[in-house]
Amino acid sequence: MIGEKIKSIVIKVGSAVLTEQNRIAKERMQNLVDLIVKLRVKYEVILVSSGAVSAGYTELKLDKKIIANKQALASIGQPILMHRYRKKFELHNTVISQILVTAANFEVKDQNTHIHDMIDPLLKNSVLPIVNENDATATQELEVGDNDQLSAFTTELVDADLLIILSDINSYYDKDPNCHDDAKPIKHISHIPQSELEKESTPNNSFATGGIVTKLKAADYLLKRNKSMFLASGFDLTDVENFLLNDIHSGGTLFTNL
Repeated sequence: MIGEKIKSIVIKVGSAVLTEQNRIAKERMQNLVDLIVKLRVKYEVILVSSGAVSAGYTELKLDKKIIANKQALASIGQPILMHRYRKKFELHNTVISQILVTAANFEVKDQNTHIHDMIDPLLKNSVLPIVNENDATATQELEVGDNDQLSAFTTELVDADLLIILSDINSYYDKDPNCHDDAKPIKHISHIPQSELEKESTPNNSFATGGIVTKLKAADYLLKRNKSMFLASGFDLTDVENFLLNDIHSGGTLFTNL
């Protein structure tokens, strides 16, 4: 079982999980924090978190389809999001840090190295790094595009063993479960057909920027670099907890060629 080989993980949680009725989903955030605290006993953990735009929307109702408004909401929401994480992690005596990045930080070698060198002392001193795209200032050419891709870049950058994506999509299915009642989840995938990667992205949440396609692209990126990804529900954390703490693959999809 791959779980026995894992020492470091990146966890990505999307807006669909963190948002409920245009607000931060407090209970789901608390469940995530509690899980991360448990995981940090066994693993080195980095969190990639969406949610800044939706947090900003709780304070100011702007049209999210307009880029400038989305950036404004991100600038309002980022400190709100971090404050909520800080208060929840404080109860577990866990110090957090904020890392805001753009695509250039991963594409330019010097900046790439700076991020790696900065994260290293955080992890060595038991600080939990929380990474997000710098939506407030990133121009189109500097955007990563979605946090699924950002989490894959981060996984490679820090040489983590596994990326965990927690989503409203609980597995990869053999066909669209929204359209087919007989769709079956696939537990293991080692190759993703190009045709699947070229499908249109269809996010289910008004704050989300991805969907299954962006998750498949993140998985494909890591598979080509001999790294693994586990896709599981962010609403019910039983599958990911079983996989990482009990070495039981009860649900979710593991993308690996190892």
